[in-house]
Amino acid sequence: MFVTVDGFIFNVFGYEHPSGRVFSFLKYVPYRFKTFFRVCFLERTWNYGGLRLFRAEKLYTAQNYQMFLETFRNNFPNYVYFCPFRKKEVINAPLSSIKKVYVPRECLRFLTKTKSKDSLQKMTLDFIDLLSSESGVAIEDFGVHGSVALNMHTSKSDIDIVVYGSRNFRRLEEAINKLVKAGTLSYVFNNRLDVARRYKGRYLNKIFMYNALRKPEEVNSKYGEYTYTPVTHVKFYCTVKNDDEAMFRPAIYKIEDYKPVDSASALPKEQTPEFVVSMIGCYRNIAKKGSKIKVSGMLERVENLETGEVFHQVVVGTGKNEEEYIWPL
Repeated sequence: MFVTVDGFIFNVFGYEHPSGRVFSFLKYVPYRFKTFFRVCFLERTWNYGGLRLFRAEKLYTAQNYQMFLETFRNNFPNYVYFCPFRKKEVINAPLSSIKKVYVPRECLRFLTKTKSKDSLQKMTLDFIDLLSSESGVAIEDFGVHGSVALNMHTSKSDIDIVVYGSRNFRRLEEAINKLVKAGTLSYVFNNRLDVARRYKGRYLNKIFMYNALRKPEEVNSKYGEYTYTPVTHVKFYCTVKNDDEAMFRPAIYKIEDYKPVDSASALPKEQTPEFVVSMIGCYRNIAKKGSKIKVSGMLERVENLETGEVFHQVVVGTGKNEEEYIWPL
């Protein structure tokens, strides 16, 4: 996360960025700019160092993303960037606009050293200690995210943590499942995606959420290495062949057994997608290797500019179509 000189708070998106800029998505809007954004906001507000903040009811719908993009284009054009490799405008903040950066791992270190901790801060540290002990994942591979990291939490806030590394995530996932079976924790399911992901639960009287971030050695691509060309919208069934990168954002599923839902989604062999890539966080880790899924998204032609290699993938969360999803079967 980072805070800009204008008071916007963004989450960083992905791991590859153009020089001097960072791909991001808007999370909190300062009160003085609220009327610029024609979206529905939550009634609840946040206070960041005396700055009153609002958050959209739905952060990641295509309609809201386009509205955010339009608002920035018309009022804060420095937050809009034309990506030549995707040939479209995206929200992308210049590094010169960033006032402060909050790195989850560093936020955890800061919280550990804080002398006067409130009850939620203490609970967050106790929770991470519990998970580290049960999973064998080192404390150094955990981080704190969300309002606790920003020190703008209230009694209504949740515990939002991250773990670094795909292997650590799988170990943590297994440990949490064991703690649920033992009755120490419980899962919280609000919909069928929650049931599939099992990323949300209750620790004592507090809701927690956990997600994964890549370790530096797991970042295997760089900005400008590929071009992405949209081909057509497709709906299909497939099987997850590999889920090693399914817990990150973007979430990447290597797939096989492409079966179109309708004739419009039938593809020639050379366009059969090898991957499903979700830009939408709620579709992280919803299917494991061997699982069947139903997908609706944009087929893209991807070309490696250095080698000339071409493959196809399907993107869920292009920001242009609400009818994009991954459903576990």
